[in-house]
Amino acid sequence: MQATESVTAADIVGALRRRGMRITPQRQAIVAEVMRTRGHISPAEIARRVQSQMPGVNPSTVYRTLAMLESAGILAHAHLEQGAEYHHAGEEGHVHLVCARCAAEEDLSVQEARSLARLIGRHHGFRPDLTHFAISGLCKSCQEFLDS
Repeated sequence: MQATESVTAADIVGALRRRGMRITPQRQAIVAEVMRTRGHISPAEIARRVQSQMPGVNPSTVYRTLAMLESAGILAHAHLEQGAEYHHAGEEGHVHLVCARCAAEEDLSVQEARSLARLIGRHHGFRPDLTHFAISGLCKSCQEFLDS
């Protein structure tokens, strides 16, 4: 089951229960927070938000629940400069370009990423998952600053 705008936290919890997964109140709170979130969110931010409502939630519970949601096809993650961040699996994939100097982020479109993946495949016989990580480098402003 992929998370979309019409899928609710209750739908996700029901689907997980039908798969035989144990759903505790803490997991319900984590699922609810994940479903409220649009775009990327870090496990630490999810933990902070959930702990503000339910102080006893352990960060390890957040990580295990995120892994469970990813294995169920509800979430996906990407490795960015500051660590893993999660997003709804149904969201359009993109590649993150992150400046190693100033941490500015820009997205590479799906079409651009496909072109890059084809190039890698043609030259190396390798099929990359470019949506799983960030490409680190220097943004235009930092290049201009360093070149001046």
